[in-house]
Amino acid sequence: MVWLGGRGRRTAGLMAAAASAALALTACGSGGSGGSGGSGDGDSGGREATYRRVIEDPHPRPADVIEAAGAPTDVARADDGSLLLAYEASNVEDDEGPAATAWRIVGPDGHTVAEHAEHGDAEDAAPAFKGVRGGFVRVPPGEGAAGAYVLDVRGRRHEAVITETPMRTRPGDLLLAELEPTLVYRPTTRTVAPPAGAPDYAIRFAVDERGTAWSLDQPLTDDPNRVVWQRDGHTLGSRAVPKPYTGGVLAARGGTAALSLTRGERVRGLLLTTDRGEHWRTVLTGGVPWRDLKRGPESLVLESLADGRLLVGEEGGRYWLADDRANNAFHEVKTPAAFTSLTVDGTTLYGIADATTATYGLVKGEGLWISRDGGREWHHRGR
Repeated sequence: MVWLGGRGRRTAGLMAAAASAALALTACGSGGSGGSGGSGDGDSGGREATYRRVIEDPHPRPADVIEAAGAPTDVARADDGSLLLAYEASNVEDDEGPAATAWRIVGPDGHTVAEHAEHGDAEDAAPAFKGVRGGFVRVPPGEGAAGAYVLDVRGRRHEAVITETPMRTRPGDLLLAELEPTLVYRPTTRTVAPPAGAPDYAIRFAVDERGTAWSLDQPLTDDPNRVVWQRDGHTLGSRAVPKPYTGGVLAARGGTAALSLTRGERVRGLLLTTDRGEHWRTVLTGGVPWRDLKRGPESLVLESLADGRLLVGEEGGRYWLADDRANNAFHEVKTPAAFTSLTVDGTTLYGIADATTATYGLVKGEGLWISRDGGREWHHRGR
């Protein structure tokens, strides 16, 4: 699972979407490309003054932070359809100085049930959450598990149990942090722990709905990278990355597991299985113009929908969605605005239109966009 990150940062963990909640949260619809929405107040002096006042306020109001931010930086969905939207307003002139963050929980009926705001520093990591059963778990803001906690769907805070004892993954577990260190979260016990049995030289991770932990092992020898999959601490299988490629990003859900293939500084295709590791194939065409991906492997978006279809693209760029779970052919997703982030929950797409750096003004179509039909129709929630 992954979650949305704004202003050029991609982050991860939306749970299954509820159609009724999406309908309640959407304010208007727009199909195709071209976008809607205006530039708001732009760079007017009034908006700049308000923005400065918000980030300098030692006790900012959530509504003020949300208004200043213009778009969420993070979106997470709980199993009951509640959404947590996180926001950040940061110093515009420099990457240092004051900042303000906020989160708002919106119930399945579309009404705000809880919100919170804090004064902070522009150098601090923006808040990020993952949707889980019964609420949302805070992603640790730095190295290690410190800072992880749980919010229920009413906004009440609960402490997470943090342990260094490795935990065998099982259904319902989710990947909370990929590296430094790798952390898994178990909703039933609110426990954060490293996964048991991870390869010594694993550099990428994914955990699917069955609790299978997928990792990319990068040995210190000339041996090829290998995809390794495990459950309950036991290795189920492994697959060597075909030469001359090395592995990149991992995604796993709905029976599909996929690894991006890189050569030099370019993404060239995918290594994937659609039967949970029984058979693998290399996809170098299929409608994705790999040679047109210009931003490098670090900007690649690769996610699996609940039905096993893959979403491929680049942060702030173009995106392609598989026609079916065979993942043999892809079509380009038409977006109503220029998205800084696009991710999935279940089979629902969530896109954020925002500036890539802190700004006083708003971009065209700013805010959260939702599509439940593979990008044919988009609904704009705004802030």
